[in-house]
Amino acid sequence: MNFQVTVLKILVSYPDGFAPMVDLKRDMAILATSGRDWAERTRRLAARVPDLDIFSQALVERRNGGWRITENGRAVLEFMEARPAAPEPIQAPRVEETTAAMVAAMQVPPLRQAVDRAKWRRERRERRREARERARANAS
Repeated sequence: MNFQVTVLKILVSYPDGFAPMVDLKRDMAILATSGRDWAERTRRLAARVPDLDIFSQALVERRNGGWRITENGRAVLEFMEARPAAPEPIQAPRVEETTAAMVAAMQVPPLRQAVDRAKWRRERRERRREARERARANAS
C-alpha cells in the first residue's frame, strides 16, 4: 500500500478535504487490511507520479490536529486517476509541472467520476460502520 496515495484518496473523500488524525488513522487501517486490490491500485496510481511527496510539494497541509488536502493535491490525484488516452506507457511529468496545468484544465469534473466518488464514499462509510460494530463486539 502506498501511504501517500492513500492519504490523498482518504482526504479527498472528506468534506472540505480535512480529516482529524483519529479518522485518518482509522480509514488507513481499514484500507490497509482490505486486501491486495487496494495495495495494487495505490501502487499503480503512485507510478504515475514517481517523485510524489505530499508534504514537501504542499499537496497536504497539517492543521488543527488533522490533515487537509490542498487544491494542488486534488489536481495531482486527478492526474493520477485519469485514464491514459493511448495504450502506450506515459512518461509522467514532475508534480510541480502537472499541478498548475491540471488546476487550470479541470473546471467541471465529469459526471461519471462524481458517481464513482459517491459509490466509493458509500462503500467506505459501510466499511467504517462494520469496523465499529466488530470493535464493539470484540470489546464486550
